[in-house]
Amino acid sequence: MTALEPRVLHDFERASQLEWIETNGLGGWAGSSVTFANTRRYHGMLVAALPGRTERTVLVSKLDETVNSVDLGTNRFPDVIHPRGFERLVSFERGVFPVWQYVAGGVKLRKTVVAPHGENLTIVLYEVLDCAKPFELRLSPFVAGRDYHSLIHCTDASLPFIHIDVPGATFKAKPDCWKEFDYERERERGLDYLEDLFTPGSYVVTLKRGDVLPVVIGVEDADWDALGMIEDERARREALVIGTRDDFARCLRLAADQFLIERDEKKTIIAGYHWFTDWGRDTMIALPGLCLATGRFDDAKQILRHWLAAASKGMIPNRFPDGTNEPEFNSADAGLWLFIAVWRYREATNDDAFVRDEALPVLREAINWLDRGTRFGIHVDLDGLLYAGANGVALTWMDAIVNGQAVTPRRGKPVEINALWYNALRIVAELSTDSGLRSRADGVRESFEAAFWNRHSQCCYDVVNPNDASIRPNQLLAISLPFPLFDDARAEEILGVCEAQLLTPVGLRTLSPTDPRYRGRLVGDQHSRDTAYHQGTVWPWLLGPFIDALLRYRGETGIASARALLANLQTHLNEAGLGTIGEIFDGEPPHTPRGCIAQAWSVGEVLRALAKLSS
Repeated sequence: MTALEPRVLHDFERASQLEWIETNGLGGWAGSSVTFANTRRYHGMLVAALPGRTERTVLVSKLDETVNSVDLGTNRFPDVIHPRGFERLVSFERGVFPVWQYVAGGVKLRKTVVAPHGENLTIVLYEVLDCAKPFELRLSPFVAGRDYHSLIHCTDASLPFIHIDVPGATFKAKPDCWKEFDYERERERGLDYLEDLFTPGSYVVTLKRGDVLPVVIGVEDADWDALGMIEDERARREALVIGTRDDFARCLRLAADQFLIERDEKKTIIAGYHWFTDWGRDTMIALPGLCLATGRFDDAKQILRHWLAAASKGMIPNRFPDGTNEPEFNSADAGLWLFIAVWRYREATNDDAFVRDEALPVLREAINWLDRGTRFGIHVDLDGLLYAGANGVALTWMDAIVNGQAVTPRRGKPVEINALWYNALRIVAELSTDSGLRSRADGVRESFEAAFWNRHSQCCYDVVNPNDASIRPNQLLAISLPFPLFDDARAEEILGVCEAQLLTPVGLRTLSPTDPRYRGRLVGDQHSRDTAYHQGTVWPWLLGPFIDALLRYRGETGIASARALLANLQTHLNEAGLGTIGEIFDGEPPHTPRGCIAQAWSVGEVLRALAKLSS
């Protein structure tokens, strides 16, 4: 459980950087800062993923309260915080649900926000814990009705239909447009950050000690059993953590559930909140931790089945972008990570029938396509290694594009692409007992060692043809995947270099600080941030392969080191996205969290590492 004390809650600048999110299993959510002052365009009390659409819609941005005319809401406007309801907060806890307690106007009030699974609605539950006499609670909704990437202003006329049910309340109409809500995180990102919001008026209800008021915010008018839905959702989430005693693992199991969604009757994984959709690479890396380490084997099978069906010309989609269901295939490694995910699925489930009948034919076809060449110049070269590259695209996970040019183009034969390629051959050889493929894989391993070993640095080149000696974490995959490419001595040298130059308490840097291109802080506008994204920025998902290598090569010492790393990371659950793990951190101390507040492969790889340590 994540808990915050009054001293944190009453420090507005600190508290406004702490964010909560409640997801609904459809790709939508409710979320804000713990003060309820929205700091991002993506915040809202109902951000809906409407049927047939990948983009999300911010329907209700805020629901501000007053108790006996004392404000509980909080907003940032230019040069002023008004009202200052955060000063009435006495506690916040993030367990199964996020829960706040306020003391105001002689009233002690508990507030719980719930996003029921499979529904485009939010329930806000108010419980009167103490009061001397009946009091008036006033609820004021602020409506947006916009795409979640945009902002609106008073001149924008269109407003959505929204249903708000407040049992026993009287609605008092007072339409108004409040101007210039100030979203601090957007300002920091160099984006538009001021928004106007419309309020139609207020719901007013009289409450007394012991009263319970469930408020429903939804996209349709229905006779909702709000209290029953809360208890059903509580039971569903508690079932996810049955038998999990460790608080860190409990938090991460609940966090994992947030990424597993259903869209168009298909199970998939959202790569990150708030602005990512489903990405092939992220899904394949995250799936073993999110699904297999948590025992959600049927979810894993459904997700794999969805992506296997989407395969084309030896590749799976890089992503399904906002606003369309048409996939993009600009990734050299997403399809190779599919081999790893299938292998780990079989190891966890022994589901030979699914692997043999549904997965293996697609994997074999992928190898055939790579042999003869596929999109973006991706092909097997004469030495058996995989080449990838084309102008204006970034085909690996280091994929930032600025002004039409890749920041880290890595054109040629990237180290992790070829580690994955070798593993793909070995996996199909093992699954099909194909001795010819095994022999071919042995040849790839020989070519790999000859091409990638950098004697000067005692580690791997990041790319060959042409050679790039940048010290990056991609080489970890050559020693951490199911089938390593080096002997123990060289593997230890690689591990040592990555540990000395790239490891931080929250993940691994994407570039050594000794490199003149190193960027230790990810700040500024979109251009500045994109150029730093893979040039020193820390990614916590890389702890997964790093811990794999620790356990494989360092025995008991490696186990102790891995446990210490994960213990360090546990403190992050109270630093940004409460109860979850974010996307990235600054390369330099204090390693400030950046990017998405909740990232699927960050949570997934840490869960996988925890499961591996416990076994």
